Amino acid sequence: MSAVICGSLAFDTIMSFEGRFAEQILPDQLHILNVSFLVPALRREFGGCAGNIAYSLRQLGGTPLPMATVGNDGSGYMERLKALGIPTEFVCQVTDTYTAQAMIMTDRDNNQITAFHPGAMMQAHRTRIKARDDIKLGIISPDGRDAMVQHAEQFKAAGIPFVFDPGQGLPMFDGKELTHFVELASWVAVNDYEARMLCDRTGLSCAELSRRVRGLVVTLGAAGCEVWIGGEKISVPAVQAEAVVDPTGCGDAFRGALLYGLEQGWPLARCADLGNQVGACKIASRGGQNYTLNTVKMGF
Repeated sequence: MSAVICGSLAFDTIMSFEGRFAEQILPDQLHILNVSFLVPALRREFGGCAGNIAYSLRQLGGTPLPMATVGNDGSGYMERLKALGIPTEFVCQVTDTYTAQAMIMTDRDNNQITAFHPGAMMQAHRTRIKARDDIKLGIISPDGRDAMVQHAEQFKAAGIPFVFDPGQGLPMFDGKELTHFVELASWVAVNDYEARMLCDRTGLSCAELSRRVRGLVVTLGAAGCEVWIGGEKISVPAVQAEAVVDPTGCGDAFRGALLYGLEQGWPLARCADLGNQVGACKIASRGGQNYTLNTVKMGF
């Protein structure tokens, strides 16, 4: 069975800052902020939430169907997806703009500052979700605002259960809109910062949010994650990474594993445990799509 992955395909320019952001930014001078960071290491990678999630799910043996847009520079990305065995039937190429671009700077403590140019992603609403026998579930990850709204409604209308994963797109929506997303979704996945923002904007606690869906997953980085079901919290411990190299794409790797487990009908806590394992594997590699999973070692 297949999973539709709505979100961005992007090129990531990843830079490494050898110091700490906190040592360069003066809190009492934020109103006149003017800083420069020396970044000795720079590379360009394939990225975007839809691409990273699809890569993770494919590594696990799943069948991802990314629904996204690329620009006039996106042919290489399309070829890469096909080479990985990831179908591109739902990927639309827009000729009058660039593919989305993310400029990501990471400091020595793995804090990140990101600048994002949406480019072709702003046309993502041109694609449409319809019911199909081989499509079992989906995910709404950060995308163009109109696309996120319309695809959520289309998933619901097609009877396809989906994960609402607002990520960096969460600030685009007010409390009423976010509550509506939750009502349409079957599961919600956020990190701890996004969880606080989601609760603040909706006026609902994690326990209350979890009663409106089949489950809520809150990732906590190196501390593992929380799984909320019916108002009750389950703590899922972290998996020790062999090395901490680059956090870029760890959340997306987790979500690919989450989709895989949901496709298999696993309990949500087991899905989250697999997500922690995949995230630990990813963080040991640079970029969002350069790691290889040993599924035998992972126990399935």
